[in-house]
Amino acid sequence: MPTVEYVNYEVFDDQGWEIDDDDLFEKAEDAGLGEEDYGTIDVNESEYILEAAEAQGYDWPFSCRAGACANCAAIVKEGEIDMDMQQILSNEEVEDRNVRLTCIGSPAADEVKIVYNAKHLDYLQNRVI
Repeated sequence: MPTVEYVNYEVFDDQGWEIDDDDLFEKAEDAGLGEEDYGTIDVNESEYILEAAEAQGYDWPFSCRAGACANCAAIVKEGEIDMDMQQILSNEEVEDRNVRLTCIGSPAADEVKIVYNAKHLDYLQNRVI
């Protein structure tokens, strides 16, 4: 069963972190963050990451659940996430910036590391509902 390690983008400003920090997950582990902001979730085969987070009691952002907005966007820092058909992200965002939508994204590796709540990144904000 794939494991997704996550950190909430909303804590970056308070912590002085950047999305490109190499040791982001080590910092998050040492920062004493609550479970909503840092931790791991197990995702069943072919389960969407957003569904898995909700099943474990987390209130992650979403709106459409259909890959048509950027509310549930996450940045993949390690591993890979396969997405169903999505209509909102550019090829550059998917291929170069590693943006994935958690509402239609499933882990394609045993261990995946993501920054969720990435809708707050400048280049995604205009597609948040």
